[in-house]
Amino acid sequence: MTAIRLVLVEDHALVRAGLRTALQAAGIEVVAEAADGVTAFAVIADARPDVAVLDIGLPGRSGIDLTRDLKLAPDPPRIVVLTMYDRDEDVLAALAAGADGYCVKASDPETVIDAVRTVAAGGAYFDPRIAHVVLRAFSDSPAPPLPSPLSARETEIVRLIAEGSGNAEIAESVHLALGTVKAHVADILAKLSASDRAHAAVIAYRRGYIR
Repeated sequence: MTAIRLVLVEDHALVRAGLRTALQAAGIEVVAEAADGVTAFAVIADARPDVAVLDIGLPGRSGIDLTRDLKLAPDPPRIVVLTMYDRDEDVLAALAAGADGYCVKASDPETVIDAVRTVAAGGAYFDPRIAHVVLRAFSDSPAPPLPSPLSARETEIVRLIAEGSGNAEIAESVHLALGTVKAHVADILAKLSASDRAHAAVIAYRRGYIR
């Protein structure tokens, strides 16, 4: 399998180094890096990566502006935006600019890795911490409830996902082992034919499985 080629754009050297190490350990090839939004466009154009991971708060040019410019260029990369915050306005601005994924830096590196793999495969990824923002922004009024394929426990878990809880937080909340929660999440994705956790939450909301 060909490794995903990635450009990492982050102005904090320690954060960039940590992400680089985690991505490379996961078999993702970091082909170039940039520390500001001014040079990043040229770096990305030259490297032609599959995915670009962009900090939202870059000096010189924001990650939002950079995302918008990249998406207007020929053969743009898939883009994952990183931010310190889960503010609605940042999430919606990133999505409006054309970001394919959105991760909060407070999440563990595995979240970024999942996001990169998902968007590289053509999907969209929203950090569980901002799933509730996506729900509010992109869900129509919920439909009348349909018969649900989810068990009571799975319904409880998908509701927590919609509220922005990660797997560890869910495990603590419902008093289950982390591995058990991960298995439930996998079952939820399969039953709802969802591409990721946020997609599952949107489907469950729209079909009236959760309120």
